[in-house]
Amino acid sequence: MSNQGSAGRIVLVGAGGHAAVVAEAALLAGLEIAGFFDDSPGATLSAVAADARRLGGLADAGRRPPAPLIVALGDLALRRRVIRALAEAGVRLGGAVAHPRAFVAPSATLDAGVFVGPGAVVHSRASVGPHAIVNSACVLEHDCRVGENAHIAPGAVLGGGVIVGDDALIGLGARVLPGIRIGARAMVGAGAVVIRDVGVGETAVGVPASGR
Repeated sequence: MSNQGSAGRIVLVGAGGHAAVVAEAALLAGLEIAGFFDDSPGATLSAVAADARRLGGLADAGRRPPAPLIVALGDLALRRRVIRALAEAGVRLGGAVAHPRAFVAPSATLDAGVFVGPGAVVHSRASVGPHAIVNSACVLEHDCRVGENAHIAPGAVLGGGVIVGDDALIGLGARVLPGIRIGARAMVGAGAVVIRDVGVGETAVGVPASGR
């Protein structure tokens, strides 16, 4: 794992709103976008990535793409399906894409396909698993661990040592106290304040958050 973005060229999977955000961050970070895959024939990434051409639908992404792939789909369930299909096809994956205005500590680690948005902070010894999203203005304090394909939504703050399981969603502006564990596929609602562990597949909402 590395805290450095991938060098050179990448191909995006997806062309929706999240893909536009990833594309613009990648360009600002000095990466070249060699194209994208999306199911809409008329899809475009962004005005600033107008030269990036559509290479086919999502199902085509596993067929020898011209550069390492970054999955840039905002829907977690769809991301999970596409990621699994790509893994089965043995496709090359790109490194992390971090917006130049994010802070990633030298001792933090970002795995393949991670996106870190503008204003986000990933502090010392934090680790972010493959394909996870650390969105705009998030804070991951020291020693946090974020699992594969998890999404930390804009403005969420994780205290030191928080563990977030695979495919979990931490909602907009949520706060998770230090040392809390969020289970795989769990969801923490927008603005929630989490003061106790959230189990696998549970939903936690409110202040303080209560699970169901």
